[in-house]
Amino acid sequence: MDQTFVYVILWRMKKWKPERKKAIGARNFLYPMPTTLVGADVKGKPNYLTVAFCGIVQAGPPMIAVTLGKMHYTNEGIRENKCFSVNIPSRHMLEATDYCGIVSGKKTDKSGIFETFYGRLEKAPMIRECPVNLECRLVDTLDFGGTNEVFIGEIVESYAEEKYLCNGIPDIEKIEPIVFSMYDNNYWGIGEHLGKAWCAGKKFSQNINEDRNESNR
Repeated sequence: MDQTFVYVILWRMKKWKPERKKAIGARNFLYPMPTTLVGADVKGKPNYLTVAFCGIVQAGPPMIAVTLGKMHYTNEGIRENKCFSVNIPSRHMLEATDYCGIVSGKKTDKSGIFETFYGRLEKAPMIRECPVNLECRLVDTLDFGGTNEVFIGEIVESYAEEKYLCNGIPDIEKIEPIVFSMYDNNYWGIGEHLGKAWCAGKKFSQNINEDRNESNR
């Protein structure tokens, strides 16, 4: 495909801007980031930490990674009990969620902030107020020599109230999750629905074929 043809496609999509890119540094601008509450029992009490460094590792068996600073109190409980939880708060829980990232469990007892429940593993505390909860068994801990350590967990069970589900799976509009932008320290909500995955691209393919046919005339 020649360069001119690519420019035509991008112009017709109204996304082509012939501007120079600016180097902005080797930093983690993977936006947006999820906002989660990671739970672990520490010294016999549930403790919760606000975490945005969280992501999917693989689909089957389902695994998730949470990256925590080595100084965090929560890490001790994860290592001791070999399990943890990842809880997805709604926008209505913003203040309590942020508070859990401001204070440390070393000095502040956070066990009474939420209503805690336990699942199959019995030692991974989960938050009843959160729309979705992931109960995780610790699979591995990774240390790349920096300021953080990565906990890899296998999701043994997921939990949600019926009101947050659509056809048996969590509905993002009902959950109203919080997303985070790290370097300006801001929380955001989710916007409008844009399209259906593995479907919206079919129209793009049709447009390419139409443009190619026009260019060949």
